Amino acid sequence: QVKVVETGGGSVQAGGSLRLSCAGSGYSVSDNCMGWFRQTPGKEREGIATIDVYGTTMYTDGVKGRFTISTNIANNTLFLQMNSLKPEDSGMYYCAADEYCRSGYCCRPDTIYGRSWGPGAQVNVSS
Repeated sequence: QVKVVETGGGSVQAGGSLRLSCAGSGYSVSDNCMGWFRQTPGKEREGIATIDVYGTTMYTDGVKGRFTISTNIANNTLFLQMNSLKPEDSGMYYCAADEYCRSGYCCRPDTIYGRSWGPGAQVNVSS
């Protein structure tokens, strides 16, 4: 069973940076598609970035060029570096490991399937 915990959230001013981390058990960043989701008040949780087992990354248009998803295989950890943050980036961020997907169509921000959710990391960006 996949268990994850997200850390690194916080409050920053617009233009600032934060780095989120995701660690846990029941998955391997080298064998599974990994992703980050974001949920804002009144909206559904949505995928924003994915990385497959080959290191191929994909992003939604709203974060492309500002966010970077990466993994540390040795520590089995997933990261999300967020730069040039905007107030609309505020929300709860969750990581996901799709244990039934390695790469390809199933490893995209709009297709990655998260089955187990951690507590999330709150990000607040003020203008």
